[in-house]
Amino acid sequence: MVRLYGRRVLLRPLTVQDFASYSEVRRRNAAWLTRWEPRRPPGAADPAVDRESYLLRCSARDRERQLGNGYSFGIFVDGAFGGEINLNAIQRGPMQSAYVGYWIDEQRAGRSYMPEAVAVVCRFAFEELRLHRLQINIIPRNANSRRVMEKLRFREEGVAVRYLEIDGVWEDHVRYAITAEEWLARRDDLVAAWISPASS
Repeated sequence: MVRLYGRRVLLRPLTVQDFASYSEVRRRNAAWLTRWEPRRPPGAADPAVDRESYLLRCSARDRERQLGNGYSFGIFVDGAFGGEINLNAIQRGPMQSAYVGYWIDEQRAGRSYMPEAVAVVCRFAFEELRLHRLQINIIPRNANSRRVMEKLRFREEGVAVRYLEIDGVWEDHVRYAITAEEWLARRDDLVAAWISPASS
């Protein structure tokens, strides 16, 4: 099992044993999260309330990881589940790219756990998977997610009009990106700021 460590966060794939904590966090954060997420297809079970659906979700993530198509991680702080971060739609060949998506428990928001998790995933993507480009797409009014990009100083590339269907509406998204060259140039600063143990 892939385990990635930041200064305060542990990233690892979710397992069967995580269902109860995943369900509790997702149910409690339903209003906080669903306005930023695609709607489930009609008739599809909610993995936050249906254990079988959750198990199928874990199996699908395992297959993606085995095929090298995607990597999904739970975010754990002090041993407790607090959110997810994913490398989605990994493309090899001439692109060598992936999309990053993330969410966090509202109770843990504002403590910079997410920029730390993003920095950890970037290091994994560029240094272990050898990808060339990561892209993060955010609805313009999602100030919390955009603040993550501002803290990390990722490059803003513009607005993709009606880019994704979110909660039943085709939403514009601001595109942010970082390339392997940018990571290499900024690696030491990002690792020092977000990953390495804080100096006493």
